Amino acid sequence: MALVVGASAATMKSVMGKLGSLLAQEYTLIRGVNGDLQYINDELATMQSFLRDLGGILDGARAKGHAHRMNDWMKQIRDITYDIEDCIDDSGHRLHGLRSDMCCYFFANSVYEVLTWWPRRDVAAKISVLKMRAQQIGERRERYGVSNPEAPAGTEGSNSGHTTSVGFDAADNQDASLQLVAMKDPVGVDEHMKELEEWLTNDKNSSGVLYVVGFGGVGKTTIATALYQKFGDRFDHRAMVTVSQSSDINAVLTNIKNQVMPQSSVQAQQGAEGVLGRLKQGASAFAAKCCSAGTSKETRGETKLDQIKEDLKKHFDNNSYLVLVDDVWSAATWDQIRKSLPPSKQHRRIIVTTRFQAVAKTCRGEEGDRTCKVLPLGVEESEKLFKQAFLESKGSDNKVPEEVWKMCGGLPLAIVIMAGHVACNPNKSEGEWLKVCKSLFPESAKDHGKYGGKDLTQEELGRIVSHCYNDMPVDIKTCSLYLSIFPKGQRISSKRLTRRWIAEGFVAEKQGLSVEDVADTYFSHLIRRKIIRPVEHGSNGKVKKCIVHDMVLEHIVAKASEENFITVIGGNWLMQLPSSKVRRLSLQESDSKRANDTEKMNLFHVRSLTMFGSLNQLPSHSFKFGIVQVLDLEGCIGFKAHHTEEICKMLLLKYLSLRRTDTKQLPKAIGKLQNLETLDIRETNVVELPKTVCLLERLVNILGGDKRTRRALKLP
Repeated sequence: MALVVGASAATMKSVMGKLGSLLAQEYTLIRGVNGDLQYINDELATMQSFLRDLGGILDGARAKGHAHRMNDWMKQIRDITYDIEDCIDDSGHRLHGLRSDMCCYFFANSVYEVLTWWPRRDVAAKISVLKMRAQQIGERRERYGVSNPEAPAGTEGSNSGHTTSVGFDAADNQDASLQLVAMKDPVGVDEHMKELEEWLTNDKNSSGVLYVVGFGGVGKTTIATALYQKFGDRFDHRAMVTVSQSSDINAVLTNIKNQVMPQSSVQAQQGAEGVLGRLKQGASAFAAKCCSAGTSKETRGETKLDQIKEDLKKHFDNNSYLVLVDDVWSAATWDQIRKSLPPSKQHRRIIVTTRFQAVAKTCRGEEGDRTCKVLPLGVEESEKLFKQAFLESKGSDNKVPEEVWKMCGGLPLAIVIMAGHVACNPNKSEGEWLKVCKSLFPESAKDHGKYGGKDLTQEELGRIVSHCYNDMPVDIKTCSLYLSIFPKGQRISSKRLTRRWIAEGFVAEKQGLSVEDVADTYFSHLIRRKIIRPVEHGSNGKVKKCIVHDMVLEHIVAKASEENFITVIGGNWLMQLPSSKVRRLSLQESDSKRANDTEKMNLFHVRSLTMFGSLNQLPSHSFKFGIVQVLDLEGCIGFKAHHTEEICKMLLLKYLSLRRTDTKQLPKAIGKLQNLETLDIRETNVVELPKTVCLLERLVNILGGDKRTRRALKLP
């Protein structure tokens, strides 16, 4: 429930500013509407204060048994806040701009009222309905007995040391964001590494599969990645893919193919396929009429799969190769992948990580196959990992009871994320940390207090992750929800992430710091909390790219979906389709079974759109272009001229990324995007910007050119 507080408060902050602006522009509205707007403004201000107080006394609400009713009421607040924002932005889009072009004020005012009578009437009707809804939400809370939660005794509005209700001091944490971040060697994998290195380099069996099996968060991927990085250079080809709950074999194999084939070969092949496609267009059209739609899709899928297998065979046949297939959930899926990977006359090694023993047992067949079961860390290794992570998070010298890391059951993920949690709460005493342990595991406090009385279950690990996550300040918690936009295992650019936070309005100037500085501080705090992990650094030593652990991302995606904060379609997650309006949409690569999911959804209220893969899956007719504020198409294929025309209709757009797309030219109409702050056209075919870009007065970041080809971008 604390997550609802975070996201709703962030949205409400944005809406309050827009309401104040709209109230100041009386000429845009018909008479009588200002009173409704003022009522909504006051009601939202009260709701915002209530949400802030609620974040600090959340445990009290649970104790009184109001958690479910309070959660439902908060969701109603969130939904009306979103709808108010849509109404404000839509009214601004429909009503603004006419008066500014007219010279005579009195004549302009009369003409303006005539031309905008119907739009203003429509907006007034919507505002009246929203006012009624706001009244009903307040009355409904009283009718169903959802009383105000009381703070625990002695806290005076705080939550016993939790930072959820405490504002984040960006100025005090700025120094931490400027320090260099160093990568550490993994702890507790030495024995596994020695054992598996011999298997990986053994030439007796030319082919073999290593199954790394273990609990979620126990360190399977850490061990597999360490092997992959240490010995990958000994093979002619290597590739690393993540599977998870996805069953799209074509996408997995295509990913492998793109990693082992030279980039020039991939582009040449795509170009050849494009030429052949145009030459065969007439024949394909005739064939499509002769077949049913379902059969046609199945045939195309089989043909594509056969082509991928043939390409892999050409590259793997006479060369050694190493493939890491991470997080396999289904034995059937892995069986299909394994059969699609061709044998090699040279050395062939495949590493598979899975949470399920059934995957390894079902699919073992070759003489060189081997299973490695990863066990939790011992007490000494747990303590070493905790202290290492604690120091990385710049923890102070305060004493932490050993029960804290022993409570984690030897699971590296739980130990690391708990270390970040402890480091960010330096004022807690030993007694308070013991209370945290007992609150997390009340049913087995004695066992955990004595050191590793039992191994953690998946549910208990999730309990630790949830506790550490909910402890974060509200603003940073909202920013962390935003991580669910990106696919599992993807390296996320720090600049891409922070610029999007700013465009979404999640970051504001604080204590004399610019929004960029505050965003960098939030990003560094997520690293300290171990919510994200740095994987690449720039020449100055600062984090350039990061990654989110699978278990943490799984928790974030579930919470973001529950709150209707972000809707994820495709990728590695099998999520239920939202029953309400979609506000932020992440379209990730999906198989044919889920290709039509977006057609069943209400996309008329989408304000943020991120796509991975092909633009062919974009149902553009379902969007209201006037309210989209963030559009990120980085790396998408299938970009056409009509996409550029549609983008120029998104007048509220603040963030636009066309990086690594097939964009060739930006039209003059780009000058209409008066709110644009970031324009990213790096690694595209755009070599010159139109003169109308000079009209974009709010533009802060123009990112263009191509470092690989050393081609610069010409500015007007």
